[in-house]
Amino acid sequence: MTMKIPALIKRNVALFSLSQSFTGAGMQFSYGFGPLMVVSLTDSAALAGLSVGLVGVSRFLVAYPMGKITDSYGRKPGIFLGLVLALIGTLTLGFAMEARSIAMFVAGLLMFGMGMNGAQQMRVGVADMFPSSMRAQALGYLALGSLFSLLLSPLMVKIADWLSQKTGADPLGLPWFFLPVLIIGGMVIVFFVKPDPKVIGMNLAAYWPDLPVRPAGEAKAAPLPFSARRLLANPSIRLAILSNCAGTGNMSIVMVLTSLVLHEHGHSLIAIAISHTFHSMGMFAFTIPLGKLADRLGRSKIMFPGVFVSLIGAALVAFTPNMITVTLGTFLVGVGWAAANVAATAYIADQVTTQERGRAIGLNDSFAGASTIFAAFVTGPMILWAGLPATGLTAVFLASIPLVLRVMTGPMK
Repeated sequence: MTMKIPALIKRNVALFSLSQSFTGAGMQFSYGFGPLMVVSLTDSAALAGLSVGLVGVSRFLVAYPMGKITDSYGRKPGIFLGLVLALIGTLTLGFAMEARSIAMFVAGLLMFGMGMNGAQQMRVGVADMFPSSMRAQALGYLALGSLFSLLLSPLMVKIADWLSQKTGADPLGLPWFFLPVLIIGGMVIVFFVKPDPKVIGMNLAAYWPDLPVRPAGEAKAAPLPFSARRLLANPSIRLAILSNCAGTGNMSIVMVLTSLVLHEHGHSLIAIAISHTFHSMGMFAFTIPLGKLADRLGRSKIMFPGVFVSLIGAALVAFTPNMITVTLGTFLVGVGWAAANVAATAYIADQVTTQERGRAIGLNDSFAGASTIFAAFVTGPMILWAGLPATGLTAVFLASIPLVLRVMTGPMK
């Protein structure tokens, strides 16, 4: 039975999605231009993966602690904290390019990455507000907001490129100075989300009149204290986390490859931004239908095909030379990541209570951050020693791991 979404829930999801549309442009810059910023500051292609690695480190460091904060104090305080960090980080990144300081770049990207990954608690907030049968499509509604931010990125890059020619400022640094206005706008929008999603999640029946009522005689067991070890003891949760890690690590390598491959073939910053826009479209444009399918067919029937699609996309980026096929490949990587991420996040959210959901999804994000760190660690040296195609093979290998384990272990429970 499909339940009608209450007006209050629709309003809160729309506000979160609108906030995402304001704040999402910055992550495209960190992935799309980060490798070029590193190469510009260090003159070393071997360090090209540093920017992606820093995003992974920031995610690894902040995801679980931020989940603990939101489990304790509510989702909104954690989201606000994240956006404040992102605001400071984006200004630091802009000044780093003007000062030609790699140390300032590292500090700025760490702060920005921690902030934006902290703000990902919006996903937890949306998951809180929906019953399990509609949770994956709800995550899709939130991701749709990021799709609208795609229109902003190429526009900001074009304006920055024009201003840099007029002023002599660094064209890789100027776009970062545009982001604070969007981040502040996103904070204002989140302020109007009421009540805090955690409150809704703990009292779903009060907000969803059509939600099936638990039989009066059925006792509800008191939940055990949250334990990451106990969560990871579940083989199906481990497989969901691994699938998300594979999609994220694959995507991290491919986003570096896309920038470097197109730059190597003489394409402009605007062309690179457009290619990354198609990648981001793949990440966000289909999240609602993918979420609905995950709710209807089951999480695993969307998760594993998503990982396989990302594998095909990585191969196209690594082994084809022209912009059309590279852009198609990075688009497919985005679609595959979206399927794996939405299904895995919904699956993990289903397995825990509202009071521990922030930490559970934070744990998943921490592992995803670790996969990004691994991707960054291998990307630069492999480009230097073996060339771009070898790095693409690494992305394909990462995506193949959960697929092989799925065959070996059987269906998820």
